[in-house]
This record gives sequence, structure tokens and C-alpha cells, in this order.
Amino acid sequence: MTSPAVSSRDLPHPTREEIRLESVLHALSDPMRLRIVRELASDGDELACSYFDLPVTKSTSTHHFRVLRESGVVRQVYRGTAKMNGLRRDDLDGLFPGLLDTLVDAAAREAARLGAG
Repeated sequence: MTSPAVSSRDLPHPTREEIRLESVLHALSDPMRLRIVRELASDGDELACSYFDLPVTKSTSTHHFRVLRESGVVRQVYRGTAKMNGLRRDDLDGLFPGLLDTLVDAAAREAARLGAG
């Protein structure tokens, strides 16, 4: 039996073993990327890229999602024409217990403190 052809729409993701703390922290050090992660964490499901109303250009938004994907923070898959994003919570919690929840909680507290919702 032959393996199915890989679609040009398949996006590369690091394996769980390839995810590194410094890459995750770098990805989450940007306010726009942290905002994306906060929204994904609060929703708890996959969200389309178009769901996020970021105050940046489309190309910059694409860059932010790529950084999150390549660091192992999110998994991106195509569903029809939409690129869906979901947190890799199981992988991140398994590698770095409590990190994601701590960072998301701290980011929410800071946003409330600064009046940024």
C-alpha cells in the first residue's frame, strides 16, 4: 500500500520532541502573538485566521501565525478554504507543565490592568 500524497496545503509543524522552551517563549514575547494565544485559550477550540481582528497588515498577521506554528504553540490545518488554528495544549502542558496557563493568565491580568481588555 502506498502512502497518501502530501498536499501542498499541509503545513509543517515541529514534533512534540522538537518543541523548545526558548522558541515558545520567543513566540509568546510578541503582544500580537500573545493576544492570538489568549483568544485561542479562552475559546478552547480551533479558530480561523480570519476570526482574529489584529491591528496589523495581512502579511504581518500571517507572519505571527507562522511563528506560533513553527515554535509549536499552535497547530494549523486547512478546513476547506479556512486555515484553522488550535493551541497545542497537550504538547505544551506535557513538556512545560503550567507554562501556558501561567502566561495566559498573566497576560489577561496585564491587559485588564492596562485597560486593553
